[in-house]
Amino acid sequence: MTTRRDFLRGSAAAATGIVFCSCGLLQSAHGQQTSREKLPVSLGGKRVRTIDVHAHCVIPEASKLLGPASPSPVRGADEVVIDINKRLAAMDAQAVDMEVLSVNPNWYSRDRELAGQVVKVQNEKLAELCASKPDRFAAFASLTLQAPDLAVQELETAVKKQGLKGAAIGGNVAGEAFSDPKFHPVWAKAEELGASLFIHPQGVPELNKQVAGNGWLSNAIAYPVETTIALSHLIFEGTFDKFPGLKVIAAHGGGFLPSYADRSDHACLVNPGGCNPDIKLKKQPTEYLKQIYFDSLVFTPEALRHLVAQVGVSQVVLGSDYPFPWQLQPVDHIFASTSLSDDDKADILGRTAEKILNFGS
Repeated sequence: MTTRRDFLRGSAAAATGIVFCSCGLLQSAHGQQTSREKLPVSLGGKRVRTIDVHAHCVIPEASKLLGPASPSPVRGADEVVIDINKRLAAMDAQAVDMEVLSVNPNWYSRDRELAGQVVKVQNEKLAELCASKPDRFAAFASLTLQAPDLAVQELETAVKKQGLKGAAIGGNVAGEAFSDPKFHPVWAKAEELGASLFIHPQGVPELNKQVAGNGWLSNAIAYPVETTIALSHLIFEGTFDKFPGLKVIAAHGGGFLPSYADRSDHACLVNPGGCNPDIKLKKQPTEYLKQIYFDSLVFTPEALRHLVAQVGVSQVVLGSDYPFPWQLQPVDHIFASTSLSDDDKADILGRTAEKILNFGS
């Protein structure tokens, strides 16, 4: 089955520069209407800069290095252009001031040298784009996480020299959990730099047989599952205790974890044999949710209310998944939420992202 990952890797391999899905997708997405909110966005009479932390792009030069990919049936896959003006028009229609761009990591299984070349090209091109439109674009760097020593160097270069805001990572590294000590130097460097890590799942190959069939379950279910597993390992293996200043942002509202987080508090009580007695967490598992950030891609005001109730409004940031048409008006359910104050909404729409991504510093 062709996945969105395949599309992000190679659908624009013949083009050059930065490739985005056309804003024509805004007009073609079934059942989604034009956003009520327009730029500039205001709340309580005060201007709010809206910052979308979950926006995808492709770097064709890097895709060429990875080789061709199969055509994708994912909506928008045939609307790739190298026209920044179209992306800006789409952002304007969504009431989004700034996108924090990222490339889904599909090079973790490649050798160190090739993956390093891919990452180098991607980070350089992302930095060029952001420098050309600093009021509209920021970006997360790519990392060669299968070579942690190289990833440490890449992250430092990205943040200190290229002006990138952190790094986009998958849900694991070719099956290895982020909690594995081999990755600790990367998390230590991110903590040192104050850089955010944006977790975006890539799918769970072990589930492919079970999620085959109708409903695109390989994405609808397996992606949130992968994020849930990634965050749970970071919690239960004590990674967040080792790196308490680490800033992790989880895509798609953090997967399923915030929806059933309290079960995590009971697991080791019910089955002590399933837990490592040498790992003594400093807090209840659910308390770690309050040091993780979650994007707002949960679709409805009620789902947003529940997410905020579980993790705290200070931990939620705006995310759209653009150009994929999951939620083409990503600010609407935030404005429609009756459980949030204007200050809460302003934090979610952009003020929290400004803080954790070190805008202005």
